[in-house]
Amino acid sequence: MNKKLLLIMFGLCGFMNPFIGSALNLALPQIGNEFGMNVVALGWVASSFLLSTTVFLLPFGRLADIHGRRRVFVIGIIGFSITSFLCSLAHSGTFLIVARIFQGMMGAMVFGTTTAILTTVFPPQERGKALGWNVAAIYLGSSMGPVLGGFMTQLWGWRSLFYLTSSLGLIVIAMTSFILKGEWREAHGEKFDLHGSVLYGISLILVLYGTTVLPELTGYIMIASGLFLLVLFCIFEDKQKHPVFDIDLLVKNRVFAMSNLAALLNYCAAFALPFMLSLYLQYVKGMEPRQAGLILLASPVMMMLGSPIAGRLSDRINPGIVASVGMGMVAIALFIFAIFISAGTNVTLVICLLVLFGSGLSLFSSPNTNAAMGALTSKFLGVGSSVLSTMRTVGQMISMGISMLVMTLIIGRVKVSTENLPQLIQSVRISFIVFGILCVLGVFASLARGRDKGIGNREQGTGNRE
Repeated sequence: MNKKLLLIMFGLCGFMNPFIGSALNLALPQIGNEFGMNVVALGWVASSFLLSTTVFLLPFGRLADIHGRRRVFVIGIIGFSITSFLCSLAHSGTFLIVARIFQGMMGAMVFGTTTAILTTVFPPQERGKALGWNVAAIYLGSSMGPVLGGFMTQLWGWRSLFYLTSSLGLIVIAMTSFILKGEWREAHGEKFDLHGSVLYGISLILVLYGTTVLPELTGYIMIASGLFLLVLFCIFEDKQKHPVFDIDLLVKNRVFAMSNLAALLNYCAAFALPFMLSLYLQYVKGMEPRQAGLILLASPVMMMLGSPIAGRLSDRINPGIVASVGMGMVAIALFIFAIFISAGTNVTLVICLLVLFGSGLSLFSSPNTNAAMGALTSKFLGVGSSVLSTMRTVGQMISMGISMLVMTLIIGRVKVSTENLPQLIQSVRISFIVFGILCVLGVFASLARGRDKGIGNREQGTGNRE
């Protein structure tokens, strides 16, 4: 198996998801004008994909362990290409949202198996480097989304974004046929827990949708109901012979549990920062979207450049230490932002802090993934990969929920104007303080995983192939 081509293939997969997510944000006004959609409906064009992906990641990860990771990946990338093309054919806002839901479902098959296959194929001493390059591709997608996506939308319309992702999917399908050989299904023969999967999906939908309607009472009720169902899910799974998620992975595997907690806190703290700073740069500093986008590029560019380096470091020294240092750098950047951000803040300081922020994230992501996946035996790699991806998407939605809640409480449900710019700055400051505190908690979670070097069970270097 050609490992370099494998990295390129999975790099294309890692690029597609963040690219379409960040690029589509710039295309939402054009979509709204074409279909006559209001702000709430446009929000669902973006969030329906994320919600669908989150709900299906864990069940599909379990199916991959049972029926084969390659098989689930291939079905997913074919489905992702088809649904991307369907999105480009949308004739109404409702059709587009439904197509995005199915696109997210197919994406869960792809993104829930990629890390597992990489962890299986690459031996422990090369795993961090491989994961680092894959994370770099993800950040490249985030970086290119606002730039390339805006250019494509302006020249060829929003449908061109889905043409691109569909075409990239076809390239991956072609590469899979001659690069990805063999199959890995260490849980073959075990039954799939459908009841647990349904209970898990309903609980997540309630929690994640509830965050979008805060601070309304309905939001709190939905979140409380979802958390209650998650507790029932854990109790139910603990009694199953073949659960969709083995609770012992969190209860008895400290490295895996703390790595996932650190990942959740990291994405809760980091994801909404570009959104908040975009509002600050455009409303407070009076920049055009293109200017603001170029400044915000400082963070994902540093993530893209630093991730392969961080991955190599995690192959040589304790990945938990590398990840903890990275999380600490993110916390420092957030607290400095909170202290100094104002109407008169120098843009140079903003760029420098974004560089520090992006560098910290690059040091955290791939080493944390290396530590988490290295703590698992090959039987649970599909589920483990899906859990990590779930932490990312749940953290992203919680992060946006926190920022929107703070803005609603401080500014209210009104348009941003010159009269409430002080309240906007206060909202940004409070949000960054909350995010900084979450990062500090993440540092402790990262350090609490112990001195494991992320090597885990040596069988993972090859896995069981057929």
